[in-house]
Amino acid sequence: MRGMNERLVLHLLRRSDTLTKAEATRATGLSANAVSMIFRKLEEEGFLLRGEPLRGRVGQPSIPMRLNPAARHYLGFKIGRHSYDAVIADFTGTVRARQTERHAYPTPASAEAFIRAAFPPLLRKARLRRSDIAAASVAMPGELWHWLDDFGAPHAEMAAWRDFDATAAFAQVLPGPISVENDATAACRAELIFGPDRRHRDSVYFFVGAFIGGGIVLNGSVFTGARGTSGGFGPMRIPDEPGGTRLVDHASLAVLERLVREGGHDPAALYGGQPGWDALEPVVGPWIARSARSLAHAVVSTLAVIDVEGVVIDGALPPSVRSRLVTEVREQFDLLDQQGVIRPKIDEGSFGSVARALGAAAYHISTDYMVDQNRFGR
Repeated sequence: MRGMNERLVLHLLRRSDTLTKAEATRATGLSANAVSMIFRKLEEEGFLLRGEPLRGRVGQPSIPMRLNPAARHYLGFKIGRHSYDAVIADFTGTVRARQTERHAYPTPASAEAFIRAAFPPLLRKARLRRSDIAAASVAMPGELWHWLDDFGAPHAEMAAWRDFDATAAFAQVLPGPISVENDATAACRAELIFGPDRRHRDSVYFFVGAFIGGGIVLNGSVFTGARGTSGGFGPMRIPDEPGGTRLVDHASLAVLERLVREGGHDPAALYGGQPGWDALEPVVGPWIARSARSLAHAVVSTLAVIDVEGVVIDGALPPSVRSRLVTEVREQFDLLDQQGVIRPKIDEGSFGSVARALGAAAYHISTDYMVDQNRFGR
């Protein structure tokens, strides 16, 4: 564990991109001498890089400091219901290497086989050695053996996940320490730590994947809850929408796949790299409208419980589809009764399909080099 004051400086740098000693002194309340010592230590340890001096002011030129991307590298591995995704990311969130694989459904055996095969090529592409990876993390849905009828996975094979210890299994393959986190929570973490807009201290995050999940940010940190399931929005009740009473019954790719199939199209087109799913437009447009109505209801329900400044919506969607969805959510939100809630800023997410693996890579940055006020006193 780093000292709290060092964490605080690193935390501020991550939120503001650059920081001078004078700015850090004002922001932290520490003495100028203490900040100077912290900056010197972090620079010597390779965490900080110097920028060009800021001249033209009274006194000595100020030197802005920034995070060193090469300070640490992390591996993030996403186990999804339809794909595996592994990345190596640097300290500032740049993806140095990525490898993905589609599958009909995930099993522990195929997940282990994928990461064993993917890890060496990832290192080569990133031009790193195994010893350069500071830690690894796995992002995966909770209770993978449930919800099987919604995506056609065999119960017998998926039951193997019940007793699967991901930390122990992947310790045989990946450098440690190794952590495991819910995949949508990890996506929320990626947005918070690496996203371009980090102004909101309190926000909610929705990720539209095979199902739908998300995360909650309180006091500038991801709030996972007592059991790590905060932000699991799938079961949230949605009124007056034919087709189901839960958010997952509307705003999820499992629903879109079914609609595509019923419309006589091949659902594989959803994952073929088409920029906007243009060939599927007769189905995609109504699904966007349906999802947006449901998400707007979910936002109002969330605001009734938590007063947040911002809402972020991302997903395994083409950027153009994500933009249409967010625009429609804003319009649908304005049609709902907002008495008792305050309208938040509703924005697009930044990372799309890579968010979950990138968020896994961000886990140890969050726990080792940032301040988490939600953990105080726990």
